[in-house]
Formats: sequence, C-alpha cells, structure tokens
Amino acid sequence: MPIEVDVNLKPYNSFGLPATAHRLVRIRSAADVRRVVDHPKLGRAPKFVLGGGSNIVLTKDVDALVLKMEIPGIRLLEERADAWIIEAGAGVPWHQLVQWSLDEGFPGLENLALIPGTVGAAPVQNIGAYGMEIKDRLDSVAVIDLVTGRSVLLPASVCKFGYRDSVFKQTGFGGLSGKSVITHVRLRCPKPWRPVLGYLELERKMAETATPQPTARQIFDWICEIRRAKLPDPAVIGNAGSFFKNPLVSAEQCRDIIGRDPHIVHYPMPDGSIKLAAGWMIDACGWKGKAVGGAAVYERQALVLVNRGEARGAEVVTLARAIQESVYGRFGIRLETEPLLF
Repeated sequence: MPIEVDVNLKPYNSFGLPATAHRLVRIRSAADVRRVVDHPKLGRAPKFVLGGGSNIVLTKDVDALVLKMEIPGIRLLEERADAWIIEAGAGVPWHQLVQWSLDEGFPGLENLALIPGTVGAAPVQNIGAYGMEIKDRLDSVAVIDLVTGRSVLLPASVCKFGYRDSVFKQTGFGGLSGKSVITHVRLRCPKPWRPVLGYLELERKMAETATPQPTARQIFDWICEIRRAKLPDPAVIGNAGSFFKNPLVSAEQCRDIIGRDPHIVHYPMPDGSIKLAAGWMIDACGWKGKAVGGAAVYERQALVLVNRGEARGAEVVTLARAIQESVYGRFGIRLETEPLLF
C-alpha cells in the first residue's frame, strides 16, 4: 500500500486552495481501508477523508492521514417490482452516476444533475437541488469503521438526514464523522418514474418549450442548462458551490423580516417553517462582486464564493465571516456555511 508524502492538495479541492497532505493513501477498494486500519502505524493515526474536495475550504496543511477516496464502479445491483437499485463506488463523480443512470434507462436522479463531488460524499452532505435530496433516493450506504475495520451496510433510515446534514457529518454522540468511511452507495430509482417538478425555473422551461410532461432526459438537460448559466464551473473558476445554507425560520420570524424587507425571497416548507434565500440576502447587503484578496463573491450568484486567482483559505474564511456579520446586522439571521472549513 503506497504512502505518498507531502502531496500538493491544490488539484484535489475544487476551490483550488493551496495546502499539503503530509501523508496520503489512495483508497481504491474496501480492502484498502482495512489495510490502513490494520497498519501498525497508520491504523491509529487521525484520518482525513477526501473525495472530490468540492465541499471543503483548506486553510492549512493536513497533518492527519489523508484517505483519498477513488473507489470506482457503477452497476445495477437489483431490479425490484417498485425500483431499480444501483450501486456506485465512493470515488465515482456524482454527475457521472446521474448520466449513467439515465443512459442505462434508470431515471430518478435527474434533478441532482451537475452537482460537483463524488458519490461517497453525497450522503454526508445530503446533497439536494430542485426539489430533491439524496435521502429521497438513498437505499443504503456501505461503511467501514476506521477503528475496527468492520463493514456495515446502513439503511437510509438510520442516516439521520437533515438539511445538508447526516450522521456522517455529525460529531456528537452517535455521529460518525471521523469514525467511519463510506465505500459504496446504493440508490433507489423508483418505478414507475414520476417527474419531480414545481421549482419556478423548471416551470419556466416547461412553458418556454411548451412541454407540460417532460421526460427525465429533458429535466436533466434543463437542470444542466440552468446550473451552467448561474454557477461557475470549478474547472474554470475555483469554488465550492453554494457556500451558505438557506436559513430556515418560523412563520413569525419571516413575517417580521418581510415587514422590514418586503421583497425578500422565501419559500414555505411542508413542516410550516420558511426557507429564506441566502443568496438574495447577501446580494441585498451589497456583496455581489466584492473581494478579499483572491477570494470573491461570484457576480452571477451571491451564494457562491470563488477563487479569482491565488486565493488562500484564510481569505475565503475572512470574506465568509464578513458576509455573515453583514447579513446578521441587517436581517438578524446568522448564515451557516455549507463547506467544511478545515
């Protein structure tokens, strides 16, 4: 099992931030994880799991042993009367899996098209977009304990999914952050397929194209077009996607904010809470296009912070904290970051 030393992590995080991994092991199978756990020196070392690096902000070098997840493979695991169950390795790019599922005739993931990152990281963050989250399609997750090396298949019901949250991200009692690593993910594509619509941008596409009953492929193409129009490609401009969570508030809180800012964009949720558009609030505070060093707020979408050149992690964090203080001062809302600040 090769151990790489002093590895440059700039190519391995979508923000393109400079950092060095003092030790790195490439994980290409579940057996590789067990080899690390059983290793006389590496087994007890702190671990840092790295997938596509699309949800982290590196502010320093990584002293922990970096497990670079590169487990490949996608397959149809089982066809049931009510669903297709597909399995993918943790190292597979998420968008590649969505494309594969459509090409093979297993629709159901199209609303999650073009989300950056790897399959193994998707349940950690409970990725979501356009009316769908991965929890809506997750069947189970194959996990290995980083202390014992024991393999467990966890059903979706025990993953404690929340808004951009899961048991894999939680550190308290019962949380699995830093204690386990995901090797494979199994997803459930329901039969018969039904489109997930309702988002304003999708309704506009339906109207523009006179397509009241779009296919899964049409929804996939629309979402790719929408995302490319407003979000920067990490291969061109370094970024970690949406940097802040859309805050959830009570109906009473929302009425109070609307009283002060009648135009604030907000969405009622099924549980009675209200989701506020963080990007709108950041834009309203005048942050669009502003920069701290090489870190800046994207001109087309205030929810996204970008690397304009040689940005450092500390500059990204400074900009993010300034935005948080500004939004709190105007709206009384403390924005939470989506990516892990390391």
